[in-house]
Amino acid sequence: MLGPRPTVAGGADTNHAPLTASGATRAMEAVLGRVLEDRLRNSRDTDGVFAREMAERVATFVRRGGKRLRTAFVWCGWRAAGGSGDAGAVLRTGAALELLQACALIHDDVMDGSPLRRGATAMHVDFARDHPAGPAGGSTESFGTSAAVLAGDLALAWADDLLTETALASPHGPRLHEEWRAMRTEMVAGQYRDLRAQASGSSGAEEALTIAVLKSARYTVARPLALGAALAGADARTVGALRAAGRCAGLAFQLRDDLLGAFGDPALTGKPADEDLRSRKLTPLLATAVRLAEATGDRDAAAVLAPDAEGRPGHTVDRMRAALERTGARAEVEARIADLAATGLRHFGASGAAPGVRREFAALVERASGLAPRHAEELV
Repeated sequence: MLGPRPTVAGGADTNHAPLTASGATRAMEAVLGRVLEDRLRNSRDTDGVFAREMAERVATFVRRGGKRLRTAFVWCGWRAAGGSGDAGAVLRTGAALELLQACALIHDDVMDGSPLRRGATAMHVDFARDHPAGPAGGSTESFGTSAAVLAGDLALAWADDLLTETALASPHGPRLHEEWRAMRTEMVAGQYRDLRAQASGSSGAEEALTIAVLKSARYTVARPLALGAALAGADARTVGALRAAGRCAGLAFQLRDDLLGAFGDPALTGKPADEDLRSRKLTPLLATAVRLAEATGDRDAAAVLAPDAEGRPGHTVDRMRAALERTGARAEVEARIADLAATGLRHFGASGAAPGVRREFAALVERASGLAPRHAEELV
């Protein structure tokens, strides 16, 4: 005979399903706040210095927010699969995703050497700045990097704890946990492929697409949709349609992020606008530009976008941006975003979701992709 279900951090979250994706996001913020307070209490009981210098930093970083898209997509997947009533597990799953996202961003900034995140100093820079070298010497940068790795690990531990608690309390817990496990592995695989591509100076379009799908498309949209569907006990047909919708919408999101990484305003994006270009990060945008430069015989663009271009005289980020424009790569990626967004909507409609949920998903895709999806009439 089964014993009582475990108590989940955050308490009773809601007795009724939020009526909109934005409502679910707002409700998740309240749950996340309670979870963080609980984790901070535990951290203070463990060690005061650790709590003050690391746990509170992680909590502050999580509270600083972001787009919070993943919670909204969990809600869409849950509702598309017929979820209704108590949405507590949906909100806790969304909160776990926000903690996991914090881990990913903190570690990503360390690996990329990025100085900014969410409009503020990146975690590793913040640690290094506030902990100058003592009498024994040592590198503040090394300390900052090491501490930030631990901070990311802490966010991951909090995420895993919350998701496990939620799964144990849900009749669909095994399916929920299976989706979560697969998503974590995909994240690491995508990050490794990204690092590997940068180290090798790859320009391959297939590799760029693989990285975009593993590192972002599945993690941002496809898996959150599937996590929500799992909580509703969805059948295979519904899950298949949601996975297809998520892959398309997630890739549209990543392509938009690539464009913002090259042409965006740091005041709006919260991170440097030229970072991806300076590091020659392999993205579908860069791979498209290299392909078009080679196809049209644009030797200047090919040279500017080449792996060893930074060491050449006259190389600038502005020249890279001009090459992205001149080759037609920017326009081609913009068109692909629109096509992917429209295709994602069609797949989502095949899930059997009610018209209201389809409209909510369309609004999220518009927000994630930075444009209004085509064929909006198909939503009703």
